[in-house]
Amino acid sequence: MISDPAMLAKALLILAGLVLPLAISTHVLRGRGAGPRVARRLAVQEMVALDAKRRLVLVRCDGRELLLLTGGAQDTVLGWLPERSGR
Repeated sequence: MISDPAMLAKALLILAGLVLPLAISTHVLRGRGAGPRVARRLAVQEMVALDAKRRLVLVRCDGRELLLLTGGAQDTVLGWLPERSGR
């Protein structure tokens, strides 16, 4: 065991200097896709502004597309779009 406080402080600084960069690089790599990836089921494909309040939103869910009208007195589901054969 290290009894000198100055030597203990130096040892802790060296240990932190070795461990901290490793922890930071692991965190950065996970943010860039190096970690496990979960498949997303829901995504906004496209959004078009109709006027200052209303928007048409094309949402993709489980391989199907849904058209929404948002921003008016209430949001409205316009319907599921037929699947395209060319995809």
